[in-house]
Amino acid sequence: MYPDVVGLRSFYAQPLGVVTRRLVGRAIRARFDNVRGLSVLGIGYATPYLGVFREECERALAFMPGAQGVTRWPSAAPTLAALVDETELPLRDGMIDRVIAVHLLEMTPDAEEVLREVWRVLAPGGRLLCVVPSRRGVWARTENNPFGHGRPFSRSQITDLLRGALFTPVSWGEALYMPPVSRHWFLRSAVAWERVGATLSLPFAGVHIVEATKQVYKPVATKRRSRLRVLQPVLEPALAPAGG
Repeated sequence: MYPDVVGLRSFYAQPLGVVTRRLVGRAIRARFDNVRGLSVLGIGYATPYLGVFREECERALAFMPGAQGVTRWPSAAPTLAALVDETELPLRDGMIDRVIAVHLLEMTPDAEEVLREVWRVLAPGGRLLCVVPSRRGVWARTENNPFGHGRPFSRSQITDLLRGALFTPVSWGEALYMPPVSRHWFLRSAVAWERVGATLSLPFAGVHIVEATKQVYKPVATKRRSRLRVLQPVLEPALAPAGG
């Protein structure tokens, strides 16, 4: 079940949400470091992370699921956000170069169907970046943040989901090693938490950040035919006995 868009906007306006946007946004930007001349689509509630791309890319769009609701984005320019059915995106095949999915896969009732629709609109060579809550992290167990709602994923689960929708994972990362605590003195140490967690590869990060490419050709299993020839019995014609 999707959280309400008002609650999502409220979270990112609070100090904990501001720190979340900074830490997750840094990890997203590290993977999509150059989008010049490309089209970028954010789906779910990705607007907190799209601003850094808007002036650089050719086109930026924000699609928000109907069950969640939509908010205006950007606030001081013509809107680039739309309310959509996430399983039927209003785009032509292969017209998007980069997709950023945040607060999406853990909320939708059919994540594989959504990913197949994302696959349809991605161009050959296009890339998808998913931010999903980690089953092992504290954030998935705490309801004071959006990552504490919906279905969290293990690394193997999100890998299987992507491969089932014809995506190939190519890069992994984690973010939000700090606990989701809103105290100001704790938030000031957030960068140190991230640095230590990433350096030591600690297992309790709040989110997985996985980059995947569109798989254009689907492998098909074929059965090898036996080369042995099977001889079938053939009835030989026989001469009829001569009549008397």
